[in-house]
Amino acid sequence: MTIRHSPTVRRRRLGIELRRLREAAGITIEAVADRLECSSSKISRIETGHSGATPRDVRDMLAVYGVDGPVAEDLVQVAREARQKGWWHLYGTVLTGAYVGLEAAASTISQYEAQVVPGLLQVPEYARTMICKARPDISAAEVDRRVHVRMARQSLVTQDDPPHLAVVLDEAVFHRLVGGLAVMRRQLDHLVMAAGRTNVTLQVLPFAVGAHAGMDGSFAILGYEEAADPDVVFAENAAGGLFLEKDEELRRYHVIFDQLRASALPPDQSAEFIAARAKEL
Repeated sequence: MTIRHSPTVRRRRLGIELRRLREAAGITIEAVADRLECSSSKISRIETGHSGATPRDVRDMLAVYGVDGPVAEDLVQVAREARQKGWWHLYGTVLTGAYVGLEAAASTISQYEAQVVPGLLQVPEYARTMICKARPDISAAEVDRRVHVRMARQSLVTQDDPPHLAVVLDEAVFHRLVGGLAVMRRQLDHLVMAAGRTNVTLQVLPFAVGAHAGMDGSFAILGYEEAADPDVVFAENAAGGLFLEKDEELRRYHVIFDQLRASALPPDQSAEFIAARAKEL
């Protein structure tokens, strides 16, 4: 299986390893910052993957930790790779790149959506309506750019050796007429087609289930092939979203997703449900 690379994931991996080496050396962030004559926040942001590190930064930090040789050279190379730009950087006014960069390298994407079809499965008209309603303040040109980016992201699902996409959709998604009847019919037909892909598992969570494990809201769990890249949860909100990476948070969301899948209709019945709903419109 192809190993997926992403500058965002490389930056995250580098930060995790630098933090591990610092803690193994018994040195505080403040002590590192003092030795390198920089701010503590710079070291902290490098370790969390929120800021990139130059190869020189990495060499200097590793020198403080007493790390050299092949280990140091490997991490310097990761720093170089992390400074490369992903395709999404061409759309800096549209995307921050954080989620898209993590998504681009994922080998599994487990997603629950309570209100809308997820971006990776939206047709253009549905996406356009969503963007216009969410951002009435932006220009038509900016809407076009955002739709274009959302469609570009979808190549992830259809590329060679794609990630496995497992999606649970609340039944509410199929009753909310985003864009009108014609758009919804096309969107539902597209979902049925997507559900036929070998790398896509699509399930519907019916109203009849009542209260369920996902009532706190929509989220996505991104999983990676390499052990050095731990899973990450993204919980979206109106302000952008929240990344969760602690072990207990990851365990909780994996349990929630497993419970949602167990409560939802099986994939074959879900496809039948979606097709029937499309005919009703």
